[in-house]
Amino acid sequence: MFNLVVLTGRLTADPELKTTQSGISVTSFSIAVNRRYRSGEEPQTDFINIVAWRQSAEFVAKYFKKGSMIGIEGSIQTRKYTDKNGNNRTAFEVVANNVQFVESKRDAAPQEQNFSEPAASFSNAGANDFSDLGELSDDDLPF
Repeated sequence: MFNLVVLTGRLTADPELKTTQSGISVTSFSIAVNRRYRSGEEPQTDFINIVAWRQSAEFVAKYFKKGSMIGIEGSIQTRKYTDKNGNNRTAFEVVANNVQFVESKRDAAPQEQNFSEPAASFSNAGANDFSDLGELSDDDLPF
């Protein structure tokens, strides 16, 4: 049996690092995950609760903030509790086993772009250094 969740989304608020009475780091946060939709339909977003423990919690609290894109691998867990009105409730949340950056720092923060310099070139070949291969069949391909 499998209980594996892989998500990418954006944090809905800055994560807050807390510590349990036994000194274990924990943070709870939610991410906004867009659902696929068909042309002409309104986009829909799911808000998913995440819990990260120990080093993962410290990593999230240190490097992520509201709006940051985050990748999470974990499992769905349920937790039963009684709310302040005495009602029995069940919470569904993803417990993060692995957390990672999804976008580069450069992508996350818009920067001024300078287009005055030409784009880098990675080829030393001239236009006359190439030859026509003609028609190739699938059998001629090296892979």
